[in-house]
Amino acid sequence: MAKPLVLHLLLLLICGSALLSSGSVIHPISDAHRSAATELFVPAADGSFGSLEETYEALRTFQILGVDRSSAKFEGTCKTVSEKLSSPTTTKDLYHALKITAILGCRTESIEFDGITSRLQTAVKDASSLLELYYSLGGLLTVKEQGKDVILSDADGTFQAIKALSQSDGRWRYDKDSTGSSAFAAGIALEALASVVSLAGSDIDQSKIAVVRKDITKLFDRIKRYDDGTLYFDEKNVDPDQYKGPLATSASITSGVTAFAAVSSEKLNIGGEKILGLAKFFLSIGIPGTAKDFFYQINSLASLENNRISIPLVLSLPATVLSLTAKDQLKVEVTTVFGSHAPSLAVSLLKVLTPDSKEVTSFEKKELEYDPENRIHFLDLSPLKIDVGKYSLIFKVSVNDPEGADLYATGDQIIVTAFLTGFIKVDKAEIAVSDSDAASESVQKLDLSKDSLISLSANHLQKLRLSLQLTTPLGHSFKPHQMVVKLRHESKVEHLFVPETSSRQYKLVLNFLGLVEKFYYLSGRYEIELAVGDAVMENSILRSIGSIELDLPEAPEKAAKPPAQPVDPLSRFGPKEEISHIFRAPEKRPPQELSLGFMGLTILPLLAFLIGLLRIGVNFKGFPTSAVPATFAILFHGGIGAVLLLYVLFWLKLDLFTTLKALGFLGVFLLFVGHRTLSYLASTSAKQKTA
Repeated sequence: MAKPLVLHLLLLLICGSALLSSGSVIHPISDAHRSAATELFVPAADGSFGSLEETYEALRTFQILGVDRSSAKFEGTCKTVSEKLSSPTTTKDLYHALKITAILGCRTESIEFDGITSRLQTAVKDASSLLELYYSLGGLLTVKEQGKDVILSDADGTFQAIKALSQSDGRWRYDKDSTGSSAFAAGIALEALASVVSLAGSDIDQSKIAVVRKDITKLFDRIKRYDDGTLYFDEKNVDPDQYKGPLATSASITSGVTAFAAVSSEKLNIGGEKILGLAKFFLSIGIPGTAKDFFYQINSLASLENNRISIPLVLSLPATVLSLTAKDQLKVEVTTVFGSHAPSLAVSLLKVLTPDSKEVTSFEKKELEYDPENRIHFLDLSPLKIDVGKYSLIFKVSVNDPEGADLYATGDQIIVTAFLTGFIKVDKAEIAVSDSDAASESVQKLDLSKDSLISLSANHLQKLRLSLQLTTPLGHSFKPHQMVVKLRHESKVEHLFVPETSSRQYKLVLNFLGLVEKFYYLSGRYEIELAVGDAVMENSILRSIGSIELDLPEAPEKAAKPPAQPVDPLSRFGPKEEISHIFRAPEKRPPQELSLGFMGLTILPLLAFLIGLLRIGVNFKGFPTSAVPATFAILFHGGIGAVLLLYVLFWLKLDLFTTLKALGFLGVFLLFVGHRTLSYLASTSAKQKTA
């Protein structure tokens, strides 16, 4: 059982590794992200997600993705935020509280925005670090976005204070005392500068803004890239406690640059291919595993979705595995990063490259047709005469409107890996047994499309030959990723062989004389199994083709022994045979009449006792007459009656342990009330004697 399973897994691994080797396929944000958001951000009973910062990140993510965030659902959060805004707190908490209020649309009648504005204005003047300026200015901008009249005092001075922390390479310091600079801090600084421009009562000096635009250009000169055009930012030479990682750093810079571009009167000098490269980086992550990274991804893509530099358009394939047998069409979608419809554009397939980067000569440039109903560009593959295999498809996307070409980033050439699968034809399959000198040969044809099995016999002086041809739908010779022939002895010992290719034919020749030691001199019946697998082969083969009866010589004394075969897990851990229990036959019991008669005899003494009491009479002269002693006496006799009742219940239904437990409590009770009763009787008797 174990060996066939291993072979199955081997074929699956071959196909899977071929599919994964193409790298991650870029797709826009989808419902999978919305579902992941509800799993990563789980609110508490009051609607919060932890701290104010975590709550803001969750609600901002929900806002971008269109997840339900009704104020009724987060009424507790609105109340908590309102209390936070009314009490002394840090500028960071003020910033997040104001953001949450704006996202949820909380009632603001009880919020004193004038007092908050005054506190934030003071915080801007007294700020000694970049983060304090960022949170204070962001809070003021949020207040202004809610319809309040907010003007930043000394906007030029604040702008200059932030700019003073910049470095010559486009990075920023966190404060004046910092010795190192950070790319993550650059994104924060650019967003803070954008807030200053938005809050200024008059226009900021354009020469200062021009200097910042140059800083942004220098910052983008530091961007890193992958071979497929994916771009990202990362920290360099920073303290370990300040290192944020490529995702956080790229997200900070993306938010800062797009925010500054929104307030700049002139367009930033950033190429569209760089904006598209950043979008590909965020999308290539897929679905991050932590809430923080998920927020960074979604918030950054929201900044790119509608920005003043260039809007990235993403080309994706709904299916990267296309069947030539089923005549699948090549379908292409071009959307924004959030899946919104793209403007009118043309998609062309420029080249088709093989895995070794050779161009398919039979292919010429084709422009894909457009289906307006499904908003998909498509191309029929059948007329192109492209064979099965793994290919790199090179596309070109062009916006039809010349005026809109500058608004969108489409990239120069977009490379996507696709697999064309088809039915592989097996020809000239045969198996033969021949003598060592090839003087005679017994050949049998193989039809692998049927379940027929062949039966052969051979000795150690003969050879086994297996040969076949594999042909693609276009008639070309096909070389699969894996072809294995397995011989399994009746003792479960297995041997694997790989056929060799020669002149468009796969051939395996087994000379049994040279294999007797490998076969451990085991004569007998060997099952022959053939496995052919490939990622583009729709009719992969894994089947038994027959058996061969081998007659090998006796093993010498010092010959190697066959290896111990692994124990089948099902035989060790599978269900065992059902055990049939045989119980002891019950002993013979007396007739029911005899048992009832014996029970009557045991009750006779009790009846005699009761009759005697009635005849003789009960003496109540010594029974206490005072209230307290009489109560203890009654309880004592009641306890004795309870013990008798307990015996009856034990006889009828109670088990021994329950009876003993109850008897223990009753015993303690009887000891206490009996002692009090007997003490009273003894005291009364003593008084009578002394009288």
